[in-house]
Amino acid sequence: MKRLILLLSILFTMPSSAAAQPQPAVNQQLDITYKTTDRGPLKLDLYYPAAKPTGAYPLAIYTHGGGWAAGSKDKARSGNPGKAVDAILRKGFCVAAVQYRLCQKGSSTIRDCVIDSKDAMRFLARNAATYRLDPQHFFTFGDSAGGHIAQMLLLSPPSSLPGDPALADAGYTLRAGVSWYGPGDFEKTELFNPDGRPNFRDRFGARVLPENYDPADKLSLYREVSPVTYLTGKSPPLLMIQGDGDTTIPVHHAHYMAKKAEAIGAPVEIMIIQNAGHNWRQADGKTPIKPTKDEIIRRSADFLAAHCPPIAPK
Repeated sequence: MKRLILLLSILFTMPSSAAAQPQPAVNQQLDITYKTTDRGPLKLDLYYPAAKPTGAYPLAIYTHGGGWAAGSKDKARSGNPGKAVDAILRKGFCVAAVQYRLCQKGSSTIRDCVIDSKDAMRFLARNAATYRLDPQHFFTFGDSAGGHIAQMLLLSPPSSLPGDPALADAGYTLRAGVSWYGPGDFEKTELFNPDGRPNFRDRFGARVLPENYDPADKLSLYREVSPVTYLTGKSPPLLMIQGDGDTTIPVHHAHYMAKKAEAIGAPVEIMIIQNAGHNWRQADGKTPIKPTKDEIIRRSADFLAAHCPPIAPK
């Protein structure tokens, strides 16, 4: 009896965060090489849900954050992104977590991050039958830098930002995407200024512009990797979720994208989180964010599912 009481005591005093950690997908295929670059092979992971559809799986492509210069596809299994991935899996989606080349001075820029992620999507479209995927129902999700890439995958035409020629003929249709605190425009550097401070520096310009670039090309280089450039009235639906206290990627980006979208009739929704900093931290260090992280995760998964046909179980 004492042993039973001790066991129950341990179970009921476990930290709630331990119980909330992402659980393993029912089936997974890890480290699939989708292309090889001068820096080695690039890989992706596929996570499959418990529910098996009668046909192919809709696919949500997850792109990780890290300022385009850090992070890894393993974020799909940890923290808030991991919990969101689990929520998306429970909706019946397969989720692909993508590795891309990280920005290195003199080697790669944000443009390369986007191209690699698009090539991962192109690879999965070309090999859809092998992995039981439906290339007519692709979706995107990402956080921070990955939120920006998720917007780029969603909004830019399939033929734009070409990468591996062997993947160029891939066909797919993007249906909707979710961006957590991802920027929408690099051209307007004032959007990165959280409080209008004077002499604000261009924080990410060095990751947009290659070494020895022609100054005459600066504007076109900024616009090429800005999601707002590709926004049209026929764009797939986008949900941008950003915190009003985020000083890394200020909430200005969500409001700016929403204003641009309204002017042209593009389907962009925004969800503003009160007192939230980057990564859903409490901006003031003490007041709970509102809506909660659980509500953010639920809204993200529901948004993707709302733009996907019902998944009939096998």
